[in-house]
Amino acid sequence: MGLSRNDERPGVMIKTSNFSIRNSNSLNDRGVVLVLVLWVFIFLIVLAFDFAGLVRQEGAASFRYAEEAEGYYLAVAGFEDALYRLLLDREVNVGRAEEGGNPDEREEEALEYGTWREIPFGTGFYRVRLVDEGGKVNLNLVGEETLRAIFTNLGIQELQRGILVDSILDWRDEDDLHRLNGAEDDYYLSLSPPYTARNGRFDTVEDLLWVRGVTGEIFYGLGENGTPAFGLRDIFTVDGKMKRVNLRTASAEVCHALVGLSFEECQKFVEERKNLSEDILADLIELLGVGRGEAAARGFVFVAPTVISIEALGSRSESASPHRLKGVIRLLGGNRGFELIRWVDRDLGLSARERT
Repeated sequence: MGLSRNDERPGVMIKTSNFSIRNSNSLNDRGVVLVLVLWVFIFLIVLAFDFAGLVRQEGAASFRYAEEAEGYYLAVAGFEDALYRLLLDREVNVGRAEEGGNPDEREEEALEYGTWREIPFGTGFYRVRLVDEGGKVNLNLVGEETLRAIFTNLGIQELQRGILVDSILDWRDEDDLHRLNGAEDDYYLSLSPPYTARNGRFDTVEDLLWVRGVTGEIFYGLGENGTPAFGLRDIFTVDGKMKRVNLRTASAEVCHALVGLSFEECQKFVEERKNLSEDILADLIELLGVGRGEAAARGFVFVAPTVISIEALGSRSESASPHRLKGVIRLLGGNRGFELIRWVDRDLGLSARERT
């Protein structure tokens, strides 16, 4: 039929089939290689993104460390500046008193107790204030009656008030017998994590947070619906040896807690107190609006501050997380300087009222 003789050979079909198989295998190999290359590229891209994220995290951490370090040293500078001004003011007043002048006449650069003062420094600033620890209620010396009056004036309900008073007294007494609404080891050991009662003096005001009934809202100060208020940290102290409160430097918060007047009236008292050039305890009690024979009046004293907290806050100008520290000093007699009795390298931050 005119067919080529070569086409009749059986090896032709076999060769053609082998060529097709080799061609198909080559295409399969290329597909596998392509898939492997794509996976390698995906792996490298993921690795590159992870590395870029790690670099960003390291950079942010370095920035935060530098920001925190700068804030810390700005706060230290503020502390040192306030301490210098305090000692200089005291030296000037002692000299003025020896010369027969008015020892209470303050220098223009002197810091006022309880008032924040902001000072620019380099690329940032520091804020400082002096707080007379004698102008607060001594947590280790306050009596049961005064404690109940304080929590009543703070608006704490009767049941919780009883728990707070009894638990504070149980915490600092030396026995293991708890009062009606108090707590001792059996209560604290049932908590998670468990711990035991101090059965001794409070070392810091923050120890109140371990006491039954003391919540963060009560301690730091937070009113209903998150409204700013003031807390126990603004009222109590563990430094100093005075049982009575120095009305010369007591804050509006302390006056409100002890006397029960409205906070606005106590703020007005603090402002008017600054305008008295020569005042005595009787004048301040009258200005506060408390009768001399009332029990609240017997809880005050009028003395020069001797145990003082210097609070300092340092920050870069654009920083949202300033560093805050505090040092408590005791002024020694005459011009003998001071001693540092407490150093808090990282305070827990501003109270709710100070943040507004």
